[in-house]
Amino acid sequence: MTLGLVFNVQRYSVQDGPGIRTTVFLKGCPLRCWWCHNPESQDPGPFVHYDPARCLRCGECVDACPRGALSLTGAGVVTDPGRCDRTGTCAEACPAEARTLVGRSASAGDLVDEVESDRLYFEQSGGGVTFSGGEPLLQWRFLAEALAECGKREIHRAVDTSGFAPPEILLEVARETDLFLYDLKCMDPALHRQVTGVPLEPILDNLVRLGEAGSRVEVRIPLVPGITTDAHIERSAEFLAPLPGIQGVRLLPFHRSAREKHRRFALPWLMVRDDEIPGPTVERWADAFRRRGMRVHEE
Repeated sequence: MTLGLVFNVQRYSVQDGPGIRTTVFLKGCPLRCWWCHNPESQDPGPFVHYDPARCLRCGECVDACPRGALSLTGAGVVTDPGRCDRTGTCAEACPAEARTLVGRSASAGDLVDEVESDRLYFEQSGGGVTFSGGEPLLQWRFLAEALAECGKREIHRAVDTSGFAPPEILLEVARETDLFLYDLKCMDPALHRQVTGVPLEPILDNLVRLGEAGSRVEVRIPLVPGITTDAHIERSAEFLAPLPGIQGVRLLPFHRSAREKHRRFALPWLMVRDDEIPGPTVERWADAFRRRGMRVHEE
C-alpha cells in the first residue's frame, strides 16, 4: 500500500472537468510558475503554516511540540526549522487555528472512500473525481492506485497535469485515466523555462504521446498578463489542431489572489504585471482555436 500526501479536497467543483466534481490536490510540484495559484503545493512534504495575526500567544503549541522546536517571543511563536518534524502536533494543539498542517497522509482506499461520499452529485451531473496539485504525477504510484480504485467503483477519473514527467510514468497513469486536463503554459521555450523553471519540449512530446495512446485530453491555457501573447496563442493553436484526442481548449483567467497566497507562504512574487486581460483580447485568442475547428471554453 502506497501512502499519498494530500493538501486539500475540494467538493462541488465545476471547473475541473465535466459535471460536479471532487478535486483532490496532491503535494509536490517540479514547476515554479511565477503566477502559481497553489504555491503551498510546491513543497513535496508537509509543513506547518503559521498565521501570526490569529495567534493568541497562549503557548499551547510550544508546550505540545515534542521536539522543543517552538519558542514564544514578543513577535509571536518562532520555529527552529532544524528541530521541526512537520507532524503538525502544534497545529492540533492551537485553539485559534493560527497553525495549520499543509499536507496529510492518506491511503488510496481511504481517500477514495472520502471521494465516494459525493457519488450522488457525480451521478446527477455526470461528474467524478479530479486529481490535481501541485503536480499529481510526482506521486504517480499513489495516483495510479487511487485511479484504479476509482475505476473499480465506476467513478469518472480526471488528472490535471503539467505533463512534465517521464513518458513511461505518464502512460502508466493514462491507463487508469478517463480524461486529462493538460496545462500548456507558454510556447516560447526560453520564456517557458524562465517562468516555470522547466523545459517546454518534454511537455509537448508527452502531449503527442497521449494522443497517440488514445487518451482524451482537454488542453488548459492560463492567460497570464505579460506572458501570454498573440504569438503564443497562434503557436498553441497550430500545434494542437492536428493532434488526436484533443477534446477542446479551456482558457483560464489569471487571479490576483495568487499574489496574496505567495505572501502568506513567504514565497517570492515575480510577476511584473497583474492586470486583467481585456475581454476582446480573450475573444480574439479564442477565435484562433475556433478557426481551426477546436472547441473553446472560457471561464
